[in-house]
Amino acid sequence: MSVKTLPDAPGATDPHGRRRPGSRLGALRRTPHAGLTAVLAVVVVATVLRTDAFATDTNVINILRQVSVTAVIAAGLTLLMTAGGMDFSMGSNVSVTTALGAQLLSHGRSTVLTVAVTIVLATVIGLVNGLVVTFTNVAPFVVTLATATLLDGVALLVLDSVSVSIGTRMFPLGNDKFLGIPYLLLLAVLVLVATALVMRFTVFGRDAYAIGGNEHVARLSGIDVTARKLTLYALTGALSGLAGLMLLSRLGSSSPGTGGLSLQLTAVAAVVIGGTSLAGGHGTVAGTVLGVVLLGVVANALNLLQVSSNYQPVSVGGVLLVAAVANEFHKTRSARN
Repeated sequence: MSVKTLPDAPGATDPHGRRRPGSRLGALRRTPHAGLTAVLAVVVVATVLRTDAFATDTNVINILRQVSVTAVIAAGLTLLMTAGGMDFSMGSNVSVTTALGAQLLSHGRSTVLTVAVTIVLATVIGLVNGLVVTFTNVAPFVVTLATATLLDGVALLVLDSVSVSIGTRMFPLGNDKFLGIPYLLLLAVLVLVATALVMRFTVFGRDAYAIGGNEHVARLSGIDVTARKLTLYALTGALSGLAGLMLLSRLGSSSPGTGGLSLQLTAVAAVVIGGTSLAGGHGTVAGTVLGVVLLGVVANALNLLQVSSNYQPVSVGGVLLVAAVANEFHKTRSARN
């Protein structure tokens, strides 16, 4: 009589009490963001082997300062996409914020007034997106892409198609450090930590996951979906305004093309690479952070290796495509299981 053997269970051991190789592989697959971490490690090691300038303290600080603006946008986008939303106008919102802030400061307005006006304007832009998406049922992608095009034009009108300098106004925020850590990085970390805590420990965060998982079921369970969506879009607008002020303080001026689609695509790529579902219902700030850092490291490596800057958008687009395909495969496999 033949005896049918059962497949090894995860964590199974051999007759000598040693863990089977398959169990180690299964544990690795279950480790959050293991693949993304491995890719980041490979890129870092490869770059270190090619150039000594990469691993210096100055360069590492420079990378972290540069990705801080993207990280703030990506934080808001992570929360919004987890709830099933999308905002392709955040980069263009940054363009308007930097343009308006530069004009106000260059005309002698106080820094406090400039910060207040730009943040309020950016929040209103996000809220308008939310109102249109919520009450017209037009796809968020379509609404926010149209808004992005409109805002790019508004930014050019505000600047009158010329660069506007703010001199040394807001210089400390963009260039000074606290205990060796740039203020921009500290601000980005605060935003990321706050977003992670909201998603993990608050009713608002749990509601976002529920809405992204199934909006109809979320309504039936008593969640005020309309209010939550409006709040989410207003929040992404406010974070866009904050990111715009951070970028203005780092650059010291606003020019046509500051922010815009390139910044937006980088943020979207970072969020998708980090594992946030395009369909909603799943997302983590930790994954987004890894995605932001990976794209920042790749861009820096290309510069240090003297690769043409034209390859940077190619790399971002390629990584985004691969991440989107992998995201879809993962969703399909999870549904089967």
